[in-house]
Amino acid sequence: MMNAEKIVIRRCTTLEEFERCVELQRATWQESIIVPSAMFVVAEETGGQVIGAFADDQLVGFLMSLVGTHGEARDNNLFLHSHMTAVLPAWRNRGVGRRLKLAQRDDALRRGIGLIEWTFDPLELGNAHFNFRRLGAIARRVIPNCYGITESPLHAGMPTDRLVAEWHLTSVRVDGVMAGTPSGTPANAVRIAVPPNIGELRRQDRAAATRQQSRIRREFKHWFARGFAAIDFERAAGDSAHYVLAPLPQSREIVD
Repeated sequence: MMNAEKIVIRRCTTLEEFERCVELQRATWQESIIVPSAMFVVAEETGGQVIGAFADDQLVGFLMSLVGTHGEARDNNLFLHSHMTAVLPAWRNRGVGRRLKLAQRDDALRRGIGLIEWTFDPLELGNAHFNFRRLGAIARRVIPNCYGITESPLHAGMPTDRLVAEWHLTSVRVDGVMAGTPSGTPANAVRIAVPPNIGELRRQDRAAATRQQSRIRREFKHWFARGFAAIDFERAAGDSAHYVLAPLPQSREIVD
């Protein structure tokens, strides 16, 4: 298998490449949540991004983003909504996903865009670690049942709660994470515990998994309403996993 360092990261621009992105989705998520190739055309033609990771001629990963604006919440500035990132199973945990995100960041900064957002399941701890620890994202919003109940086996018939990751590309926090010198945890931080084995819990006791999901949703809504932001994710040996939240006014470096 090719060394991950020899992966080429570049824009996807042709219909054939967009169709390959659709096939990679199918290999990752199966059929129920597939985005058709026409949406990749729309993203490319309207200022979004379709960025691929290629091993020789094989597409092994991609991300797709759309342009957005949130009016007053974002001072009418443009941002990118990163709708999906996928990497083939054989190429995961080899740095491909992070290289895709860094290419996304570089492209946004070249165009004067300082914010990229995306949604992620707060129960998927690998994504939480990647978003907070590897990229320096934060979260200030939770969307209950964002995509509705789907038939995807990934969702197991549970509500699709999502945190909204905010990647403030030129913030002190992101600069520190990129340099390997992340900011410390504020003394007044609070923590939200999450089950470390949600996949097993979903299979064995759907009701218990749903109760955990409901509790976590309530706690995020409680703290976000009080001006806190999720700024980190901690996972210790054994059964300990927590989101770390801090008051935003006292942690301006996470967005400025």
